[in-house]
Amino acid sequence: MATRLVRIAHRRSPPKLLTIILLILLPVCLIGIFMNAQKISYFFRPLWDKPPAPFRKFPHYYAENVSVQHLCQLHGWSIRPYPRRIFDAVIFSNELDLLDIRWHELNPYVTKFVILESKTTFTGIPKPLFFTSNRTRFSFADDKIVHDVFPGKIASPGSHEDPFVLESLQRGAMNRLLQKAGISNGDLLIMSDTDEIPSPNTLKLLQWCDGIPPIMHLELRHYLYSFEFPVDYSSWRASVHIYSPSTRYRHSRQTDLIFSEAGWHCSFCFRSIEEFVLKMTGYSHADRVRRSDFLNHDRIQKIICKGDDLFDMLPEEYTFHDLISKMGSIPRSTSAVHVPAYLLENADRFRFLLPGGCVRNQDFT
Repeated sequence: MATRLVRIAHRRSPPKLLTIILLILLPVCLIGIFMNAQKISYFFRPLWDKPPAPFRKFPHYYAENVSVQHLCQLHGWSIRPYPRRIFDAVIFSNELDLLDIRWHELNPYVTKFVILESKTTFTGIPKPLFFTSNRTRFSFADDKIVHDVFPGKIASPGSHEDPFVLESLQRGAMNRLLQKAGISNGDLLIMSDTDEIPSPNTLKLLQWCDGIPPIMHLELRHYLYSFEFPVDYSSWRASVHIYSPSTRYRHSRQTDLIFSEAGWHCSFCFRSIEEFVLKMTGYSHADRVRRSDFLNHDRIQKIICKGDDLFDMLPEEYTFHDLISKMGSIPRSTSAVHVPAYLLENADRFRFLLPGGCVRNQDFT
């Protein structure tokens, strides 16, 4: 009888092999979940997050050789007797090539280029004053430039200060710099990052038409790494304002109205790998660098040429359909149509921004 009970107990106890497998799999699964928590969270985002209210899209009419007066009328606006003054205000980090393209593209329409750079990144890392040391490159617009330096703040070792706080302080300093630049009520103010470039036809229209909304966001065609990788039309943070005493420089949603197809947003469009590293570690989303190997130069180069994500993240979408449709590498484009004119006029200098130019320099140039 006792022998029979022992046999029954032996049958009911889990096999040693199964126990060993479970002991191995459990910590592996836990480590996998921990290492990919962000991916898992983003994948299930449609279950726990709701999209922001949709923008009301304002139609944009434009074609070559159509008069500004007629274009104003198509929008329901009237022609002005003289053009508005335009102030283009950017907080600058290290995007020298895009700043060059931006200012050449907008120079015929802009009254003042207002630029603020800092001695530190948003994350508190000391950095060179790239614009100051390369100002001669922008001598073509020297009489229009209003430039200042923000002292920044060096982060202490081990600190966990919110980079968005330092970013907000810089945007506050921009308000004071705009006053120094001489902006007045009724002037047009562009609030956008350096890589968010309004198209010249957008500025010409807003400069000459009366009756435009006092605040509009700009719908920009979003590109990643270069104009070889068009993503979508999801870029909306750039905005234009008819300046008033209540205007404050921001990079967040300020109205429900957005002006359709109003320019280009070329994100992480740098000439050298070192510029990528500075951006990845210095901007407000630097927490996305979850592992040190994310900054490996060979890894970054491979990702640029494949159109993959630098931070190994899933798309930030609110439906499973949109999420799945945007997973994977960005399809390459062989088109360089409807890109900034100055880019094509200087294609040899900016080959890295055009189709087939994905190989980058290793160091700052």
